[in-house]
This record gives sequence, C-alpha cells and structure tokens, in this order.
Amino acid sequence: MTIRTARPNRGQHVPPRMHCLKKLEAIVVEMQDPKNGVKNSVQKLNVTTIPHAAAGNDIIAWINTKMKTTVEAQVFGTMLVAYGYIYPLKNHNKLVMCNDSSLYRFQTPYFWPTQKWVPEDSDYAIYLAKRNIRKKGQLEPYEQTHYNHLHEWLNHKWEFIVMQATEQYKAGRDRNKPDRVIFDCQERAYWMVNRPPVSLWLFVRGLNVFYQQAIMRSKVKSSVSLGALVKYITTYKNHDPFLAPCQPSNPWQTDHDAYWTLNMRRVEAPTKMRVERWSFSLFELLTDLRGRDDFKIFLKKEFSGENLAFWEAAEELKWGTASSMSTKAETIFKTFLAPGAPRWINIDGRTMGLTVKGLEHPHRYVLEAAQTHVFLLMKKDTFFRYLKSPTYKEIQKKALSPETHSFSPAQLQQNAQNRSPGIHPIILWQQEEEEKAKAAAASAPVDVKAVMSKIDRKK
Repeated sequence: MTIRTARPNRGQHVPPRMHCLKKLEAIVVEMQDPKNGVKNSVQKLNVTTIPHAAAGNDIIAWINTKMKTTVEAQVFGTMLVAYGYIYPLKNHNKLVMCNDSSLYRFQTPYFWPTQKWVPEDSDYAIYLAKRNIRKKGQLEPYEQTHYNHLHEWLNHKWEFIVMQATEQYKAGRDRNKPDRVIFDCQERAYWMVNRPPVSLWLFVRGLNVFYQQAIMRSKVKSSVSLGALVKYITTYKNHDPFLAPCQPSNPWQTDHDAYWTLNMRRVEAPTKMRVERWSFSLFELLTDLRGRDDFKIFLKKEFSGENLAFWEAAEELKWGTASSMSTKAETIFKTFLAPGAPRWINIDGRTMGLTVKGLEHPHRYVLEAAQTHVFLLMKKDTFFRYLKSPTYKEIQKKALSPETHSFSPAQLQQNAQNRSPGIHPIILWQQEEEEKAKAAAASAPVDVKAVMSKIDRKK
C-alpha cells in the first residue's frame, strides 16, 4: 500500500483527540507485553498458521483484571477494534469485540491513528484493484460499490492505479503464506476503519451548488429585517404570557380554572384576545379549532368549503394511523381530486399531476403540494374576505372580556383546596371524535326507502 506524507485534508472538522489516543496506545502496548500482557499463541486460520493471535475472551479477561471492571471491558475492547488497534481475523466486517474464542491480532503501529495518515482515494483504489486481481472480480458488495465509484472518479489515472496494484500483488506473492495472510488482514482492517466515504464527492458538489445559489440569492437589508422583527413583536406582545398577564388570572398561580374554562378548544363564546389572534394570519385561525369552526360557517355561506375540507383531510392523513393511510388517501382522491368528484378542488395542472401520481403509492405527505397550494389560495383571498365579513364581526361582538381577578391569601388557599382534577387530553379527543361522527351522520343524505321500511316494520 502506498502512503505518502503530503496529503490533503478531506474535510475532517473534528481533529482526533491525540491525548486520548496516546492513552489507548499505552494500554495496547501493555497488552502486548510478553510476560504480563494478553495471552497469545500460534493459531490455525483455515489451513494457515497465524502467530501471536489472541482469543476475544482472553482480551476481555485481561481488561477486567487490569481495569477492575466487569461490564465495561467488552465495550472498551470494541472501542479498540473500532479505532483499529485490534483487528479480527475472521469477521472483518464486524468491528466489535466478541467475548468468545474469536481470534484477534494487534495492529502494527504503522497503521495506528496517531500516525495521522489521511486516506486518499487513490490509495484505496489501489487496494481495491489489488483485491479485485486476487479475488478475480469477487469483491464484497460494499467494496464493489467503492470500486465502481473510484473507477469513474479516477478514470484519468486508472491505468497507473492498476499498474501499482499489479506490482504490489506480485510483490506480495513472494512472501511466505503466513506473512502474506497477516499483511492482508492488517491492510483490510485499516481500510475497514479508514476507507473514504462513497458520497464525499456528492457532498462536495452539493456544497458548491449551495454556495453558488447563496451568492446569487437576493439579500434582505438589515433595516427591513429589523422592521419585520419589530412588527412581529408589536403584534404578539399582548398575547405572550411572558410579557402580558393572563386574563382573568394565571391558573398556575391562583389555582383558579377560569382561564382554562374560557379558552376551551370549542367554547361557545371565545375571549376577545383569542378572536383578535385569529386576524394575525390564516395559520393562527386554522390552528384554533374554535376559529376554524367559525371559518367553516363563513365558507358555507360562500359555498366554498371544499378547500378547507381538503386541507383538513390532508392534515388527518398526515397525522393519522399508518393502517388507515391507503383507505384515507383513496377517499380523499374520490372526494376532492377525481374527475367529477362531489367536492372537486381547483388546483393547477402540475400540482394535480404530481399529487395523482403520488397517490399510486400513498404516504403521509403525498398531499403536501396540493395542501400548500390550497392553503395559499385561502390565504390570498378567502381569509381577508372572512375578516371583513359579518361572521367575523359578529363573533367579535360576542367575544368576552374577562376582568382581572385579585385573590386574597385566604381565597388562594381555598382555591388550592378546591382544585379540580382537570380533563385528560384523550377524553377531549374522544369527545371531539364523537362530535365529528354526529355531524357526519347529520349531514349525510337520508335514505327515504330505508326509513319508510323501518316505519312499516314497526307497524
């Protein structure tokens, strides 16, 4: 293997911790001591005699005795294997220390991490080309992937790489068989730990594209950015519980649940602060279930409720169970997207094509593009008409303005004693599901023949 001293940095952001590695190497040197180190002997690997091989249970037993531990010994041994100080003789692909009779050898110091050899693509290509010659094209799957990539990436000097690999292969054949097997295991263990990633050139190319786009991207002036931030803070400052007090009182301090009662998910008359928050954005309106219900009333009067119904169906598909995903996707397609659908939505042809194609293999986010398109349509047109509509003005008139409650110490103590247990979120969810089922049953078309047949049976 060719290793040169002058090598480029491959983008390693975190340098190796040399102090910790030197401590590990001191232990590894102590483990190889002929008298007090790990017990090793000549072992048979297939039909080849391998000197100085140690079993995994002997290594772990030595670590137990040295460090006076029981549980951490195998973990420490695995760390030594992962860093390349010890390598397995059989299971090369598994960089773990097994507590059994599996054979291991200590890596030569030439390949230790403190040598600061940064692996190059050309070195790894020479190694893979040499293995390809030795194995006659029968490489491991991951090695074949690396080999094909490097052949394409280093095509301009592939003849030189093959020539180097051939010379190294011929030189290796002159060694005796045990030395040849040991060197092959050492080299394979080194590249198992330090092989270059396949997708590095893709990562570098992605960085180049990102920086090119960043250079061409239009910049926002700091004054505009700060102005937007000031506008956001001014809008939300009265609705931030850290900046404004809760009305009528903070339930976490007073143990009085009036705040929770007034701000239930589907309360009949919401508070003025809650209604005011709906006007900030369409997202705020749809996030609040009470505001969404009021928005539905407006859309029903406008005969344009299919957009919101589709948005809710997409949300239900996104957050629903995996078992019902295919059924829900098929129902949504037949209801909103199919030609002649009862609640057909108007989206552009490109988005419709992508959505219909994605529904062939449905997943949670298959309706993301169509849902975003519908959301923007409602945001640009329907939302602003709702804020000017009598429906929103009427809910503003009905909204409550709770007065601030001030409690004496005796009343606070009484509130703490009479504290209600509260309602579990699962119970609220079950109640909402029952309400949805009742609403769906009420809005479903009535089968007159079935009703008449039931009346006839009763008679």
